[in-house]
Amino acid sequence: MFRCSAPAFLSLILMTSGAGANPVDSSVRPVSRPSDPLVTQVVQLVAPASSIRPIMRPKSRSVTATVTPVVDPASQNELMRWVAGFRGRALGAGIKPSVFDAAFRNVRYDPEAIRRDRNQAEFTKSIGDYLASAASDSRVENGKAALREHGRALEAIEARYGVEKEVVAAVWGMESAYGTRRGEDPVISSLATLAFDGRRGKFFEQQLVAALEILQSRDTTPDNMTGSWAGAMGHTQFIPTSYLALAVDFTGDGKRDIWSDDPTDALASTANYLAKSGWKKGQPWGVEVRIPRGFDYSQARRTLTKMPSEWARLGITDMRGNPVRDFGQASVMLPAGARGAAFLIFSNFKAIERYNAADAYVIGVGHLSDRLRGGAPIQAAWPTGDRTLKYAERKEMQQRLTAAGFNTGGVDGRVGPKTMAALQAFQKSVGMIPDGYASLSLLNRLR
Repeated sequence: MFRCSAPAFLSLILMTSGAGANPVDSSVRPVSRPSDPLVTQVVQLVAPASSIRPIMRPKSRSVTATVTPVVDPASQNELMRWVAGFRGRALGAGIKPSVFDAAFRNVRYDPEAIRRDRNQAEFTKSIGDYLASAASDSRVENGKAALREHGRALEAIEARYGVEKEVVAAVWGMESAYGTRRGEDPVISSLATLAFDGRRGKFFEQQLVAALEILQSRDTTPDNMTGSWAGAMGHTQFIPTSYLALAVDFTGDGKRDIWSDDPTDALASTANYLAKSGWKKGQPWGVEVRIPRGFDYSQARRTLTKMPSEWARLGITDMRGNPVRDFGQASVMLPAGARGAAFLIFSNFKAIERYNAADAYVIGVGHLSDRLRGGAPIQAAWPTGDRTLKYAERKEMQQRLTAAGFNTGGVDGRVGPKTMAALQAFQKSVGMIPDGYASLSLLNRLR
């Protein structure tokens, strides 16, 4: 799923305020997923329905709550009336009556799921702060320990799917802290409550039918099917539809078991997900680079790719001053503008982006995987006092740019290629570095 976990599954999609990354063209996994164990001291983010980036996912209830919420009898009764109507739709979708009845035998209205779904605050942490947590010393140490403990399985998974074991482990670390925070909410109750609530009923009903299909396949039982408050499950937080499409039985026991203490099937499923998303073994997700003085920042956009040797002729090198190897076509990414770290990113960036489309999440997974291989921390400094713009601020920025004669192609709160181009044009007009970064200082300049 700064899932945002699987991150992070909801019909909402988050957007960045960074330098104009393009959204993923398509993904088997719906973009926003709850329950990101990475964000243990950070407020959760959800962007409005018009945005294109995934959300920051909340902690599992097993960590955040110790008291079971009191269920209003009226709400429980209303839920059961909804379940009675849903039963016909589920059976019409191929669910057996016995499977349905067993799954809903102990279903309960979940007020906590409703509370979390309706009260998700926008996340405004800086990418520097996020990445410091994503690849913290403890996360790296725990990841190396996980690689040692599960090394044989991860090596076999890498051999079959062609996805490096450190990358799979990095996703595992980001999604559930290496299996320590898989979520304990009963998935059927959570999804039924959210589908009944109706705010995103169609999406959650789709996930609920998929969850019933999983039970019908006997991969797990209703009691064992636990996860986050919004239905993300297991070591790497698959939502039900993604599970059906991409989960695998790597152990050969006849079940695709992503819930048990043995993470093998979950890790193999994640590798399969990345492989089906176009992962190229031996190619980095990205490489931190130095940008030369006088660089034309209009070239720092996802839609412009060159071989690293071509970028080297323009003065872009790795942090040691050497040309980056020609791993493939790459684009320049400036996630915090010209004052932060810069990267050459390759097609594997997009493969991770299919898992969770937030730039911060992709960089977090990629950088953590590098650290698990023994790589260095990100060397460039990040802007101090920086934060992500809120949705209303992004819309205000677009309105002010348009009023000043810089066409953003609409006012939707999305910092896409047109808004980035408008930002760069405005920056040039006032003598700023035209990096297209949607910062609070730039918004204040427009004001």
